Parts: sequence; C-alpha cells; structure tokens
Amino acid sequence: MKLSSGFDINASALTAQRLRMDVISSNIANAETTRASFVNGRFEPYKRKMVVMEPVKQSFSSVLSQQMGNSATGQGVKVTQIKEDHTPTKLVYNPTHPDADENGYVQMPNVDVMKEMVDLIAATRNYDANITAINASKAMFIKALEIGK
Repeated sequence: MKLSSGFDINASALTAQRLRMDVISSNIANAETTRASFVNGRFEPYKRKMVVMEPVKQSFSSVLSQQMGNSATGQGVKVTQIKEDHTPTKLVYNPTHPDADENGYVQMPNVDVMKEMVDLIAATRNYDANITAINASKAMFIKALEIGK
C-alpha cells in the first residue's frame, strides 16, 4: 500500500460529495419549475435527480493483497450515474397558474425541499469528514518527517 492511498480515497469521496451537493442544489432551485421539459407537445415539471455512487472496482492484485493480509484498504468511490426520481409529481390546486389544467390543478415537481435539505446536510458533513481525514493524514506525515530530524 502506498502512503498516498488515503489521500486518493478521500479525494474521490470529496469529488463525489461535491457533485452530490451540486445536484441537490439544482433540485432545490427547481422545486417550483413546472416547465422543465417539452414532451409530446406539453410541458413537463422538473423531476428530482439523485446521485448514484459505488466503490471503485478493485484490481486483482489489490484483492489478492488484501486476502494475504497485506492491506485492507478500499480504492475510493465514484459516481456511476445521475438518475431521475420517478415518484409521481404533486398536483396542487391553483386555477390562476398559467400551467393549470381544465380543473385548476398544476403538476408540480416531485422535489421535497425538506428532504433535499437533509440530504444536503448529510453531504456537507460527509465532505467535512473527508477533509478532516485528509488533514489528519497530512499531520501524521509531517510528524513522521520530524522523527527523522
């Protein structure tokens, strides 16, 4: 295991969490957007987006090394896709809205701002935890270099 693998793992997590925060921010910004796309001659409301992450696939040599007891570290995380949430849109009665149907209902996006805020807080905490881990690794390296003086 190389000394900088901890930095690589934390850097991959920082990148993934940053993208997750960007997607959540986009969801919050579009929570009231009723004309996000034009499909079959009519406007569709914005659909909530979600980030899908998975561990980076390990190589054969790293798995063999782990099984032999040499190391037990992962390879980090990567974003595999950003997918749309297919939960139904919300119908809100507002007959004065320009996108209201003949009954006065408007299709609103399937974005729950409270849920998005909770996800944003979780992503921010995860981001902060990875920064703390990087700083701890950096401090250990500095202490190790001071031993040689």
